[in-house]
Formats: sequence, structure tokens, C-alpha cells
Amino acid sequence: MKIALVPTIALMLFAAALLTQASTNDSSSAAVTPVLVELFTSEGCSSCPPADALLQKLDQQPIPGEQLIVLSEHVDYWNHIGWRDPYSARYYSDRQSQYGRRFGLDSVYTPQMVVDGTSEFTGSNSALAEKAFTKARGVAKISLVLSAVSFGSQNTLQAYVQTGPLLASYGVQEAEVYAAIALDHAESQVAHGENAGRKLAHTAVVRSIDKIGTLRQGQAFTQDVQLKLVSGADSHNLRVIVFVQEPGQGRVIGVAMQDAKAIMATR
Repeated sequence: MKIALVPTIALMLFAAALLTQASTNDSSSAAVTPVLVELFTSEGCSSCPPADALLQKLDQQPIPGEQLIVLSEHVDYWNHIGWRDPYSARYYSDRQSQYGRRFGLDSVYTPQMVVDGTSEFTGSNSALAEKAFTKARGVAKISLVLSAVSFGSQNTLQAYVQTGPLLASYGVQEAEVYAAIALDHAESQVAHGENAGRKLAHTAVVRSIDKIGTLRQGQAFTQDVQLKLVSGADSHNLRVIVFVQEPGQGRVIGVAMQDAKAIMATR
């Protein structure tokens, strides 16, 4: 597995620069592009905490003209070295492996960040992150509306998903529609493994990703969805993300999110 770290000072300077830039930006002066940012990480990996910290900074929306919608996907292949990541699942490892094949990588690694399904790099590398966001800025996305989010019976979350039509200009005959449920915030006191003794914090920790339908060229997608929540889920600590992605885990052409604050406001 690949291990790469960016010095903490560089990370802090990058985040500070972005926050300063955002504070002077008039967000009403330009359209905002939603961008999906996936981080493949593990509590068993000592090089992952700087990437987790960077993802938390990105979740604060430091980049003018972009809405960064972040996902923290915890892989399970580190679990054998002494610490079982409580947020890990094989599904996220498989999702990362699919990206690895698409990008022609020799092997998967952590931490890895994938932006809009088109750029991948070491997840703690702030310079490469900035390049990926520059590439994503202004790229046309399909309209995607996530509404009527509410909590139903039997530990479920309900929502209404609606997209614009899939135009020929996107270059694909169809696209897949996914819904993810994530924890706004999570923490662990790690007892064993490479991060033994450390208290780790995470943001947007994915607990499930489900394919909810297919969008075909010339058509729009509209659907009421019902998503199963993990047992004991705290409704005040959840966010729901919907994204449209080309088949084969390709380019992300649309993404939308509602966080816990927005969800609770609808109750």
C-alpha cells in the first residue's frame, strides 16, 4: 500500500488560504458547482489522519464557486493488523478497487481521494486537491433535487429525488443514481494498530450507498426512495447524499446533499 504524507504546516496553510479566499468571495456573483469528494481511509492506517483532517476542512466549503460534497468511505483491508475500524465495510473496499481499475493503478492505497470520479490522488495532498477542484470548477452538472427528506417507521429515511434530463451532450446513454447515508461526525479512541492511543475524528462517514435507479438519455429521473438506517442511528447526526454517476463508476455528473440541520428543519 502507498503511504504519502503532506506536512501538517502545508495542510494548515492550504486550508487557511482557502478560507481567506472564501471570506472575500461574493457567492451570489457566480453559479455554484456541486463536486463529489470521496476519501478512502481507515482508522488502522497511520497516514490517514491528515487526510481525514483535510476532508473536514473541505466540508467547511472553503472554495468559492464550488459546493464540496464529501464522503468518508472506510475500507476494511486494514482490519487485520490489530484494529477493526468500526465504520469499515467490504463495499467501500470494492468501490475503491473499481476506481483502481478505472485509473489503471497497480494497487489500491490509503488515504486516497477521488474527485467527481475523474481525479485521484493521495488524500492528504492539498496541492493535488486544489488542482482537482480547479479542474472540476464550472464543469456542467445535471440538475439534481433532493427534497421531502423525513424519517419514517422501521428505522428508515424517506426522500424524493428528481433530476433533469440526461442530454446527449453528456456523452453517455445512461447513468446510475445512488443514495448514500453518512454520519455528520464520528470519533474513535483507537486502542490497537498503527494509530493506537490516538483519538480520531471523521466527517461524513458513509454508512450505506445504494443504487436507486437508472437515468436514460433524453429522460429525467423522479422517484420516492426509502433508505434503511443503521440500527441506533441518531437523526441529529445524519446527512443524505444523492449522486449520478456514469456506469462502471465513471464521471460524476450530478450530486446533491441535505445535512442533519436541513433534514430536522423539515420535521
